[in-house]
Amino acid sequence: MFSVDGRIKAIPRKPARREALLAHLAATLFEADRTYREAEVNDALRSVHEDFPALRRFLVTGGFLSRTKDGADYRRQQQPGSPGGAIPAVA
Repeated sequence: MFSVDGRIKAIPRKPARREALLAHLAATLFEADRTYREAEVNDALRSVHEDFPALRRFLVTGGFLSRTKDGADYRRQQQPGSPGGAIPAVA
């Protein structure tokens, strides 16, 4: 899934693998109690894959990031069903 330099080779098509990747990205790229501007989210995601808009969309639709109605601000979300809202690590 990752290349030698730590970038993502491809976004997984299988939902379980994609969800594990998104959980990993949310946990490693975004702090839980911080609001991010869209440009900051784009820069963070661009550092791991060139298709940062797809990653951003998957993070929002998957519930890993929340977005304001105007799309200007984002926050990392705790995952439901995880103990204490912990986000599982990628295997």
